[in-house]
Amino acid sequence: MKNTSKIALGGGCHWCTEAVFQSLLGVTKVEQGYVASDKENNEFSEGVVVYFNPEIIDLKALIEIHLYTHESTSAHSMRNKYRSAVYFFSDEQRIAVTVCLSNFQFQFKNRLITQVLPFSEFKPSRNEILNYYYSNPEKPFCKNYIDPKLNLLLKRFSSKMDGSKVKNRDSNLL
Repeated sequence: MKNTSKIALGGGCHWCTEAVFQSLLGVTKVEQGYVASDKENNEFSEGVVVYFNPEIIDLKALIEIHLYTHESTSAHSMRNKYRSAVYFFSDEQRIAVTVCLSNFQFQFKNRLITQVLPFSEFKPSRNEILNYYYSNPEKPFCKNYIDPKLNLLLKRFSSKMDGSKVKNRDSNLL
């Protein structure tokens, strides 16, 4: 894919994270599954790999959206399964992500717990649950957990949203 970069993200349920990033302009592909990092953080946790065109949506916008669409300041008991993290693919990305997190900290009352980790391995989810939201928008999980995240996107990041993706969902959103 020409002009494509990638970043891996973990935070909450990968169904939610997948739907959020599938809904953005400039995102060309989202792989849903389980991400592992280096030796210290080698357990797999739910996450996505986001492929994006940096000429349309930059890494800074993706990081900001990620921070607002999961509990990036909460060290809750499910953090092994739902690790709040940005997984980088290069040292340049590591530096950029670290700077972004530092610059966004002032927007949050509590300390960001989002980790910056090297990407190591990815295991895709079962085919039956891929593209979960856009295949099952009427399911209770989608209405209760994903719609609120997409509402937040519409309110706070509407210029970054892909209207063709969300236009059919407007009746459930906002």
